[in-house]
Amino acid sequence: MNFGKVITAMITPFNEFGQVDVEATERLIEHLITHGSDAIVVGGTTGESPTLTTDEKILVFKTAVEAVQGRIPVIAGTGSNNTQATIELTAQATKLGVDAVMLVAPYYNRPSQEGLYQHFKAIAESTKLPIVLYNVPGRSAVTIEVETTLRLAELPNIVSMKEASEDLDAMALLIDQAPTGFTVYSGDDSLTLPVLAIGGAGVVSVASHIFGNEMQQMASFYANGQVQAAAKLHRQLLPGMKALFAAPNPVPVKAALEMYHIRAGSVRLPLLPLTSEQEKVLRSTLEPIWSATFVS
Repeated sequence: MNFGKVITAMITPFNEFGQVDVEATERLIEHLITHGSDAIVVGGTTGESPTLTTDEKILVFKTAVEAVQGRIPVIAGTGSNNTQATIELTAQATKLGVDAVMLVAPYYNRPSQEGLYQHFKAIAESTKLPIVLYNVPGRSAVTIEVETTLRLAELPNIVSMKEASEDLDAMALLIDQAPTGFTVYSGDDSLTLPVLAIGGAGVVSVASHIFGNEMQQMASFYANGQVQAAAKLHRQLLPGMKALFAAPNPVPVKAALEMYHIRAGSVRLPLLPLTSEQEKVLRSTLEPIWSATFVS
C-alpha cells in the first residue's frame, strides 16, 4: 500500500505544563499538510510514545483524525512489546477513525523470529486496518528479518514496512521479493534517495517537519528521471538531516520547529532540551539551508 512519498513521523507538541497541546497539534498538522506531507504518523517514537499515557495517545489520535478531516492518511503508532495491549490500543484507534497503524518491533523482551511473527500475526488478525511494520533494531534490540517480513507480508492487511535498519542490502531483497503492493519506506531521512533508487516507496521522515517541500521535491525529481537534481537537493539537505539527529530524537526537531516559529514545546524526561550551545550549532546548520531552499 502506498501512503505517498513523504510520511511525517510527527512530534507531540506539549504546553508549558508538559501536557499535550491540542491547539499546537492542530496547527502543526496544517503546517505539515501544506508543506509536503502525504501522510502522518502520530504517537510514534518521534511523538515521544514511551512517555505518553494511553489516554494521551488516544487524545493525539483523535486530534489528528479531526484535524486532518480525510485529507491525508493518519497512521497511529499503536505498537508495543505487549501483544494484548497493542491489540487493545489498535481497537481504540480504529474507533477514532485512523487510516492505518504502525507496529514497532517489540523492544526489550527480544523475541525470536517466530515470536515476532506470532506477535504481528495476532495483531493483524484482530483488526481490519492496514498495518505498517517498523523495523528499528537500534531501538528495539531485535531485527525483523527479511524472511519474517515476507511471511508477514502474506497476511492481507500487513501492507508496508518502515525500515530503519540502515541495511540497504536487506531492503533491496525485501523490495525484490515482497508481494505486489507491499511497500518499503526508509526510516532514515539520509537514506531517502538511496531507498528510492532501489525501489522503495519513500520515507517516514523527521526532517519533513522542517524540509517537507524539499523532501517532496527530491522524490519528485527522482521519479521524473531528474536524478542529478535529486542528488543535488539530497546533498544540500544532508547537513540539516544530520543536525536534526545530533541529539536524541525528537529533541532537535522540536527546537528547530520553535526556531521556525511553530509551537512544539519541550520534551519529557528522560529526554532533555538542547543546551544553548547545541541550539546555536543547530541554528547555524539550518539557516543556510533555509535561505538556499524554498522553505516558506
